[in-house]
Amino acid sequence: MAKKTFLDFEQPIAELEAKIEELRYVQTENAVDISDEIDQLSKKSNQLTKDIYSDLTPWQITKIARHPERPYTLDYVRECFTGFVEMHGDRHFADDKSIVGGLARFNGQPCMVIGHQKGVTPGARAAQLWHDQARRLS
Repeated sequence: MAKKTFLDFEQPIAELEAKIEELRYVQTENAVDISDEIDQLSKKSNQLTKDIYSDLTPWQITKIARHPERPYTLDYVRECFTGFVEMHGDRHFADDKSIVGGLARFNGQPCMVIGHQKGVTPGARAAQLWHDQARRLS
């Protein structure tokens, strides 16, 4: 399972998920059937997640929006749309790399998709910021 980044208010969930992973490892390594305990803890984790997310503060919502593993526009496009054709440039023949847009189909209906696509890694985000500032100055 891929390592998940938990936010500070998600620590109880992180601890429970770590315990579930540990039990899965024990079950695999020792050929012991503890699937009932794992299922029970998984249900508890789901309920804890619902409880935490049902009462978020504005700052916690902001942290979620800035989460390092949040999906980006092209992730949504891959999952939700078919036949996506990205378009580039504007009336001044420039291309803003942080904005992605194009034609696609959603449930068979033609549509236009527009969103922002900042860099996925900190280095890519820094390069994008530099590119955006250089474009504004030119």
